Amino acid sequence: MHNTIEKGIESILFRSRWLLAPLYIGLVGTLVILMVKFIQKFIKLVPEVFNIGGTELVLQVLGLVDIVLIANLLLIIIFSGYENFVSKIDAVEGHVDRPEWMGKIDYTALKLKVIGSIVAISSIELLKVFINVQSGVGDLFTMVNGQNVLKSETVMWLVLIHLTFVISGLLFAIMERVLHPPHSSHSNESQSESKAESSSH
Repeated sequence: MHNTIEKGIESILFRSRWLLAPLYIGLVGTLVILMVKFIQKFIKLVPEVFNIGGTELVLQVLGLVDIVLIANLLLIIIFSGYENFVSKIDAVEGHVDRPEWMGKIDYTALKLKVIGSIVAISSIELLKVFINVQSGVGDLFTMVNGQNVLKSETVMWLVLIHLTFVISGLLFAIMERVLHPPHSSHSNESQSESKAESSSH
């Protein structure tokens, strides 16, 4: 009786991982939304290519790059998260277009990739801010006595937030390297091989 109840509870807990599947499908829907937003921005940019300045063009292109980086981040989370927490994606096993990193990113590597992507997105946003500062227009300026005055406090906070992302990513990567040295697995394999060779002799 006790074993039956235990197996039933464990079976329910194990199958509960499928509750995550609709969440990943929802992220696929988010990818569609990003694609629509990208197309909208691109169609808006094309007619204005010959009418806007270089600075404005760079800002528009950085906006497109920003969307692509977020989409890449979502794709990594969808594939890796589904394979790590729900089920292996066997439908594309051996497919010629299957990404090489699929099935090889564990939870630790996934967190590192997410942090790296967040830093990259933050860098793009900060670059857009600096371009706006150089051009002297944008939301970072306010009118004071008829002159555009830079909101220096806002820029300072944006830089501090970006530095926080960078330092957090570095600290996390260092912690993972200390806790899980990359050569530990190779050393274990070499030790097992040497033991096998010695036993054969």
